[in-house]
Order: sequence, then C-alpha cells, then structure tokens
Amino acid sequence: MRLSEVLAVEWRPALGCTEPAAIAWAAALAASRAGGEPRAAHLSCDPRIFKNCHAVGIPHSGGRTGILWALAIGASLPDATGQLECFRRVDGAVLTRAEGLLRAGAVTVEVDPSPRSLLVDCRVVSSEGVGRARIEDEHTRVVRLERDGVPADVGPDQGGPVPPPLAAALREDLAGRTFEELVSLARSLEPGDAALLRRGVAMNLTIAQHGLSLFPRRFFQTMGSDGLSRLSRLVCAGVYARMSGADDTVMSLAGSGNKGITASVPLALWGEDNGHPPERVEEALALACLVTSATTHRLGTLSAVCGCSNAAGIGLAAGLVHLEGGSPAQLALAMNNMVGNVTGMICDGAKIGCALKTMTSVDAAFRAASLALSGMGIPETDGIVGRDGEESLRNLGRIATHGMVATDGEILRILQDKLRAHPST
Repeated sequence: MRLSEVLAVEWRPALGCTEPAAIAWAAALAASRAGGEPRAAHLSCDPRIFKNCHAVGIPHSGGRTGILWALAIGASLPDATGQLECFRRVDGAVLTRAEGLLRAGAVTVEVDPSPRSLLVDCRVVSSEGVGRARIEDEHTRVVRLERDGVPADVGPDQGGPVPPPLAAALREDLAGRTFEELVSLARSLEPGDAALLRRGVAMNLTIAQHGLSLFPRRFFQTMGSDGLSRLSRLVCAGVYARMSGADDTVMSLAGSGNKGITASVPLALWGEDNGHPPERVEEALALACLVTSATTHRLGTLSAVCGCSNAAGIGLAAGLVHLEGGSPAQLALAMNNMVGNVTGMICDGAKIGCALKTMTSVDAAFRAASLALSGMGIPETDGIVGRDGEESLRNLGRIATHGMVATDGEILRILQDKLRAHPST
C-alpha cells in the first residue's frame, strides 16, 4: 500500500457535514432521473445517518438545519453534480422549492434498522416520473439508480461503475498493522502526498479562523493564552462553524470533516510554532491520518462513540508523539492514555455541540502524548486498557460496536421523538 492510495480515499474535500451532503446528492440523483418538478421526496436511511443529520447546519441555506431540509434541498437542486460539495448549487430558487415541499408535507424519512453500515436510499416523485438513488457503505458509493422502477447505469459522474467499498477495506488493512508499520508508511510520503496534506491543513485552518469570529469575547477571556488553549479554541471554532453550516470546504478524514479538522489543525500549527522541520510535521500529519483511519475501522464509519475523540483525537496523539521523536513504545503508551480517558464519549449526532467535544479531545491528546513521551501510561490493570496500544484500540472497538448498542438505540429514539415533536420546517 502507498500513502497516496490512502489519502485518495480518506483525505477528501467536503462542503458541510458529510451525511446531509450524501442525502442531498442522492436526492438530486433521484430527482434528475425522475425529471420535471419534484412533488415528493422520501428517504430510507440507517440509524446513524439519521442521527448525524438530525440537527446539523446546511451550507448556503440561510441557517436551515436537519435531515428534512437536506432531503428537500437535494430534491430541488438543478442537477446532480458536486457529490459531497453539492450544496454549492443551493440558491434562492432551490430554497423556495424545498420549502414548498416541506410545507406540503411531501418530505418523509424512515429509519431502516437492518443495515450494519451506511445506507441512503432516496425516492423522488416528480411531474414526470419516479427516480431513485441508493448509496451504501460509503458516502459517495452509488449502488443503484432507477427511473420508474427500471434500473439505470451508474456512470462515472455518479460514483460508478459501482466500486467495492474501498474505504472499509483500506481501514481494515490499516487496523491490522503494527504501529511500527504505520510509522513506516507515514515516512514513505512523497512530495505530492505532502502537498495534499498541506492543502487540507490550509482548508481546515481557514474555517477554524472563520469560526473564531462566531464566538463571544467571554469565550476567549475565560480560557488561557497558552499555545494549547489557542489550538483547542481553533479546533472548536472550526467545528462550530462547520456544524452551523458555514460555506467553507474542509478536508475530511475517514469520512468526517470534523475528524479532519481535529487531527490536522493543532498538529500542523504545533509543529510550526515549535520549530519542527516541515518534513517531520508532514510525517506526523500522515501518521495521524493513518491512525485515525485504523481506529475508525474499529469504531465503525458512523459510530456509537464520538469519532472526533475516539478516532481523530487518538490520531492526533499519535502524530504528536511522532512529531516529538517518540518511539513506537511511547506511541503505544499514548494510545493507552487516550483509551483510558475518552472511551465512552457518546455520539449523539452531528451538531454544534460537537465543537466542545473536539476541544476536549484536543486537550486529551496533548496530555496523552506528553505523559507518554515521559514514559508514563495507564497500566494494563486499569479497566479496558490493554497490554499495549493495539490491544487497547481493540478493546475500544468492542465497547463501541458491542457495548454501546443499547445506548445508540436510545439516542436514536430520543432524536426521532424530537423530530416528530418539532419538524425542521
């Protein structure tokens, strides 16, 4: 495996939260197959797509939020271009059509509890027919297109021909590697890889700096002025802006823009502020991406636990240890410290509250790395911490995929009750 192959799949631009963008794109694909004016739109999705779309902001929408708006806007787009950046096509005419669908009660959503992975299945009824688009496993993996029940070819502009779920296989491969192997892969980066990593950092830093303008002065007065406080504020601000529906494109990591911001912004700036050579910073960024992707495999693409803390935060900790010249043994200690600290932080969907969770994860990552570099780690006798970092991550995966099933189900029921009581219209 080459690092460039990983980055091509895992380090990708996205406008707005990736889950509502996937819904909107699928609805736009369905509408384009139907033709004519949209009259109704229906979505069937897995529970975690529903969870991540419940309250998140939508770019270019004037502050609209939530899964119903994402579906209505997608069905009203003028065409199906853009994939995860499809919200760029939103304008006044699109919002007017979407609002008409919502006011008519023509936008409906149901949760299909059977899929184990990502599912977005949209049907759009128009004045000329019925279109359907189905996405599975990954946010842009279109597996079926229909017009009036007749299957249509899935062409390259719709993400086809249908590829295998590349991200899942890639993450599984990375999760099976030792820390030494991941470090070796990070060190293999080529000039093009470094340029792509730096481009993503610049994109994520732009939205973080924009996000700072959205916070009250008191937010800054109650926090320290040291470097770590500055970095955690930046990450918090970037995620807040993105979850609010800011119009800035970010570089997502392992299917999540928030993961991309969390893992990249503090690591890159810490490296620069402390005089580390650019090549070392780029290696650390690469390792952070690899560890985040590997941990995402253990948690699941859309997880019961907060991926920013339990995947991107862990990736950030790994990158910090490498940046400071730490050994694989110290890297393992940092993993133990993170698993012993942040495991169990729930994911209750994508929304502005994620900003505070990412601030917590940045602080935890710096503490975990600092202790590990001093030779200190939570011992294997403590809780779910394993004999080494790799076993700790496996135990974290068990908690996320098995232990928190009931928690995730209860979160879903709470959000469904809220949507029924207060539709986002």
